[in-house]
Amino acid sequence: MLTDIFSKEVQGLYKTPVVQQTAFWSQVKMKLGFSALAVNFKSRHSDLFRTADDSYIHSDVLIILQQIDRNHTIAYVPYGPELEPVEEYQGVFLEELSECLKSYLPVNCIMIRYDLNWESYWAKDPNHFDEQQHWLGPPEKKTQELRFNINTQHWNFRKAGTNILPSNTIYIDLTKDSHLLLESMKSKTRYNIGLASRKGVTVRCIGLDQLDVWYKLYEDTARRNGIHLNDIKYFSAMLTTQARQSTSPAEVMLLVAERDNQPLAAMFLVISDKRASYLYGASSSENRNLMGTYALQWEAISIAKSRGCTEYDMFGVAPNPSPSHPLYGLYKFKTGFGGHLYHSIGCWDYPLDLEKYSYYSSIELSGKGYHIN
Repeated sequence: MLTDIFSKEVQGLYKTPVVQQTAFWSQVKMKLGFSALAVNFKSRHSDLFRTADDSYIHSDVLIILQQIDRNHTIAYVPYGPELEPVEEYQGVFLEELSECLKSYLPVNCIMIRYDLNWESYWAKDPNHFDEQQHWLGPPEKKTQELRFNINTQHWNFRKAGTNILPSNTIYIDLTKDSHLLLESMKSKTRYNIGLASRKGVTVRCIGLDQLDVWYKLYEDTARRNGIHLNDIKYFSAMLTTQARQSTSPAEVMLLVAERDNQPLAAMFLVISDKRASYLYGASSSENRNLMGTYALQWEAISIAKSRGCTEYDMFGVAPNPSPSHPLYGLYKFKTGFGGHLYHSIGCWDYPLDLEKYSYYSSIELSGKGYHIN
């Protein structure tokens, strides 16, 4: 199924809208102390899809290596591989890829974790939607594993206890003109965009010298919502990396919405190929009636269109409008901008040392172990 497999420099990773599979992302992670490697491979269309086409697809995968203790490593594949076979070939394809990758990984690597952005099988199953057509989510873990491992030789894939990157997001079609984009939004969202403008809210791009503006808003948001706080060096790495000398660069912008020089909200907008992604956002606990977050998103969408993007990724929402979900507020806010809800299959582990994998996965589930980002 796979041929012509070899490692290559991360600068040679193919251009892709999936920012987490770019040379840009690898450089950000290496600045933060991780190791990264890229592996090239090719496969026939007929081996991955229901087709008689025997031509080859050339693809690659970015792998982030993290030392979880003095003696062991895990290999993490963020939103990769990008290549997505039809359902019945997915398990066997990923199994073969995993076996091929083993020779490129450290000898003490205990597992490969794929944070798959492939669409969930159950996102297309009408039995997994309620009467209001809200998705009910995937079935229990054992059922997921049974379906994913079909056609594999070793039945080795395990559903991870947690997803690292968002497994539910909203994609907005930017090929529409601005008028149609506004028309496709909820009326309250359109109203709040207009209200922010009438209240004198403006949006501008700031640089590294004003990163503290972002971080103060970010700290405020983290305290308000009880979320994990990344160090400012993480965002510095994001803002200072472009990977312009590579085949898969990204454009990073830090946008801030303000009135009378008072910051109201800020966000990181990252453009990779034809996709713009809203990766990180923050807002002030004060002056929320000025609707700075709405002005910010509309400006980001407008910038993305001006850069030739065809898609805008809202990056992370609840899977449905359940008030009990911790991302319920984001669901209400982000769905207001239109677009379609996308459910991915999430994180899957391929253990390389079953005994050590079982130990570390139990630690991870207890909340006392390592965490990959």
